[in-house]
Amino acid sequence: MRVVAEEGLEVSLGRIAQRAGVGAGTVYRHFPSKEILLEAVLAEHIEDLTAAAGRWAARAAPADALFGFLLELIERSTGRQHLCDVLFSDKGWPRAALSAAAQRFHEALDRLLGSAQQAGGIRADVRADDLAALAVGGTALCSAHRDRARGLRLVRLQLTGLRAPAVTKAAEFRDAPSPQRHETAARGASHCAECGTELLIRATGRPPRYCGPTCRQRARRRRIAS
Repeated sequence: MRVVAEEGLEVSLGRIAQRAGVGAGTVYRHFPSKEILLEAVLAEHIEDLTAAAGRWAARAAPADALFGFLLELIERSTGRQHLCDVLFSDKGWPRAALSAAAQRFHEALDRLLGSAQQAGGIRADVRADDLAALAVGGTALCSAHRDRARGLRLVRLQLTGLRAPAVTKAAEFRDAPSPQRHETAARGASHCAECGTELLIRATGRPPRYCGPTCRQRARRRRIAS
């Protein structure tokens, strides 16, 4: 895998054998063609990633497990664009082992995503193929950035968009003036000019403007301050 990543897809089996420190005949006996060798290497790599997904699921909360795995996936794939090219090339070489490994990988990714969404940590509209696209994009970003640490920081910012939006309740500011309501309801009710609490209008006397001493004093302080 390292030889292909460093020297490209056109590297020969003889060169791979040389870098591995074995004879070319040994390589050819196990892998009749370079394509079959690449398929075996890629399948092993994907199986390793599937195992990593399982480890993250076992040791972290659902959303953290998904984010941790995606970061590990991107880090381990950075600098291996040639291998990604193999995955997306259309050469018609044998893919049985690679397809089986890819199927297990996608199932593991689906489990991580489903658990994270069920826990409310990930947006409900995110799909597994979205994550795969983000991983490819994150890998390209890290590979293109001169500073690997900053590249990973950008990837983290990118992944933050996957989080489910926080549901927050609007803060109630007790000292904020409420809209003054001078209208009278059908039942003869009006509202406190300070907090908006409904007031009952008496049959006789001047209608009150405030619900009590607290609102009256607060309104007075506000008038003095202004």
